[in-house]
Amino acid sequence: MKINRVTLIVLDSVGIGELPDAKEYGDEGSNTLNNIVKATGDLKIPNLVKLGIGNIDGVNKVNKTNKALGAYGRSKEKSAGKDTTTGHWEIAGILMDKPFPTYPNGFPKEVIDKFEKAIETKILGNKPASGTKIIEELGNKHIETGYPIVYTSADSVFQIAAHEDVIPVKKLYEMCEVAREILKGKHGVGRVIARPFIGEAGNFKRTSRRHDYSLKPKHETMLDSIKNKNYEVKAVGKIVDIYSGQGITQSVHTENNMDGVDQTIKYMKESFNGLIFTNLVDFDMKYGHRNNPKGYGQALENFDKRLPEIMENLREDEVLIITADHGCDPTTESTDHSREYIPILIYGKAIKADTNIGTRETFSDIGATVVDMLNAKEIKNGKSFLKNILKE
Repeated sequence: MKINRVTLIVLDSVGIGELPDAKEYGDEGSNTLNNIVKATGDLKIPNLVKLGIGNIDGVNKVNKTNKALGAYGRSKEKSAGKDTTTGHWEIAGILMDKPFPTYPNGFPKEVIDKFEKAIETKILGNKPASGTKIIEELGNKHIETGYPIVYTSADSVFQIAAHEDVIPVKKLYEMCEVAREILKGKHGVGRVIARPFIGEAGNFKRTSRRHDYSLKPKHETMLDSIKNKNYEVKAVGKIVDIYSGQGITQSVHTENNMDGVDQTIKYMKESFNGLIFTNLVDFDMKYGHRNNPKGYGQALENFDKRLPEIMENLREDEVLIITADHGCDPTTESTDHSREYIPILIYGKAIKADTNIGTRETFSDIGATVVDMLNAKEIKNGKSFLKNILKE
């Protein structure tokens, strides 16, 4: 059966167990999915169970099914790092031999001086912090002075927070573009992120007008391969930012996970061949980084309730792939991402039921399989597992 379209959904940070090298990253004991089940006592995700998530090697806290509806397995991460850009780039065929730079003590004077000179104002902050906490701490001073708040995290990010009434969003985006130009070479962070917020002291709230500015991918990816075949590549959520727009034909930003599902289904209802590529970020942003296993579990249940709708909208010649990009275990002391295996679930009319693809050596096997499905040009890294999962 010919496959003409793939819908690829990344459940941001839904890792399924520590990788063999997790100790090197301080992530021993991390297992995002299993530990959420242990922390909450229960997790009602019957549709993911039907797809085989509980049958994946190492997933032992979720129910197994006697016969999974599709193929299932997991993957190691071959690249160095455990951040969003590294994970997504690897899915699409880019391997990183060293991680993006991080700044546990804030950014060096040379970077900040250059940035302040370019934006013609001083900054506040310049330290690693939780985004919600730093606006609580420095929000008032920001309103008084008009200085933007610069901060980082354990990730390779340069984040700029500003109240929308103090620094208009358009101006904030311009500041991010300035920072992106500065942060190259040895200070080439994975992402520069605009973090607008509103409200008053004690009740500041970040808005959905966040915008990420990633580095350009190092070489052609799965997206370029599909686009070069004159197929559509439609991106939902922060996918367009992660790849800096490269290889994407149309995109839409989203308010939250459920909006992400809505926008994905909207694209699925359109008539085109190619790829729908979705990132659902709430798992990571709202619950993983905030060490909230209950909220994380609820978000997984909410996604699971929408899965039948996604599956019903699959065309006969379409395949659904559900995966992740790293872990972010909300039960550990760390609020950082965790170095974990990611799940791979594959479903569609063309896919053999109850097929275990085992443990893949790199996330790039996903991208290699997607281009194989669409008969597009091979990508630089990864091995396709299409022959293992196709019906006779």
